Amino acid sequence: MPMASSRAAASFLLCVLLVAAPAVSATFLLDGEKSAAKGKGKAAVDVEWRPATATWYSMRFGLTAEGHFCSGGACGYGSLVDVVPMKARVGSVSPVLFKDGEGCGACYKVKCLDHGICSRRAVTVIVTDECPGGGLCGGGNTHFDLSGAAYSRMAIAGAGAHLRDRGQLKVVYRRTACKYGGKNIAFHVNEGSTSFWLSLLVEFEDGEGDIGSMQLKQANSAQWLDMKHVWGATWCLYGGPTAGPFSVRLTTLSAPKTLTARDVIPKNWAPRGTYTSRLNFDATL
Repeated sequence: MPMASSRAAASFLLCVLLVAAPAVSATFLLDGEKSAAKGKGKAAVDVEWRPATATWYSMRFGLTAEGHFCSGGACGYGSLVDVVPMKARVGSVSPVLFKDGEGCGACYKVKCLDHGICSRRAVTVIVTDECPGGGLCGGGNTHFDLSGAAYSRMAIAGAGAHLRDRGQLKVVYRRTACKYGGKNIAFHVNEGSTSFWLSLLVEFEDGEGDIGSMQLKQANSAQWLDMKHVWGATWCLYGGPTAGPFSVRLTTLSAPKTLTARDVIPKNWAPRGTYTSRLNFDATL
């Protein structure tokens, strides 16, 4: 079975298993409305500099010779990781930041500390993958496994190759707002989706970049249906049949903010299609 088909089948099974989970209540929002979600115990985004370690991927781990990713990684972004605006800004993180996929899309500034070879400039990276457990990535460690391009950008001018030769670095990192340069949030309908099982991948989310909950509303309905987080940046709805056009409501994970894209997925949607909204979150934390 082809890899894409295998992944679609696995996502379908996970969605079925998750459908019995407790529902999250949804509040109706008008087209394009944004709001700060009200949730007790929800902390603001932590923007303090904190210690971590960093390495970079080599060719055998899915990078081109220039140090760019050539596979989509555990977040499911596919070919998006090797084109602007993600190109050269991507990386994998250890489980403490990956958060079982809910950390996908979050943005971080990473800066190395050896001023003999490192500049004082931080590189901004987008979480697109999870580094394997064990070693630097295991044991609760905070670790970044960066593209070669992102890793080299931490070096002083002309020293990128020498910095890559170091292999492992001590770094500091902090959350930063994601900024996709005027792009609006888009929803990719994953392969295998039907009127009974709809699987969506969220792309180009400004601001916090992560997703804490996601709801969908069918045509001619006032009811918001809770989608389930399956893996990476993928969410699904199982049951039906459903009928478009669909409105989608997103709530961020770290410091809840809500956005609703009305009728963003058309009635004649198709698997593997990407549908762009007319709005995005503010590019701030």
